[in-house]
Amino acid sequence: MSATFLTGIARTTEPRVMLRRFLALDAVVTGGNGLAYAVASGPIGRLLGVDERLLLGLGVFLIVFGLAVGALAARREPPASAVKVIVDMNVVWAVLSVASLVIWLDPSTAGAVWIPMQAAVVAGFAALQWAALRAGART
Repeated sequence: MSATFLTGIARTTEPRVMLRRFLALDAVVTGGNGLAYAVASGPIGRLLGVDERLLLGLGVFLIVFGLAVGALAARREPPASAVKVIVDMNVVWAVLSVASLVIWLDPSTAGAVWIPMQAAVVAGFAALQWAALRAGART
C-alpha cells in the first residue's frame, strides 16, 4: 500500500495517527457488529441462516475484541506487539469466515453474501493497520 493511499484515507501523514484511526475504526465497526449480533442474534441468525447461539457467542466475542482494539487505539503510541496481535486476529477472522462457508455453515443467500463481505472488511482493517504500523517503523 502506498503512503499516498494511506494518507488519503487517514487524512494525515503521521503514521502513528493513521494507525490509531484505523484501530479506532476497527473498534467501532467490530463493536457495533458484535452488539447487533448479541442483541438480535435470533432475527439476524434467521436472515443469515446462521445458528442463533453461534451468532450470540460471536457477538459477545466481537464486543470484547472491539473494546480491546478501542483501548489500544486510545493509547498515544499503541505498542507494535499488541497491534501485530490485532492484525493477526483480523487475518484469522477473515480466513475462518471464508473457510466456514465451505466447511461448517450452510447460510442463506444473505449469509453467503454477508460472510465474505465482512471478511473482506476485516482483512482490509488488517492491511491498513499493518501498513500504518510499517510506515511508523520507517520514520
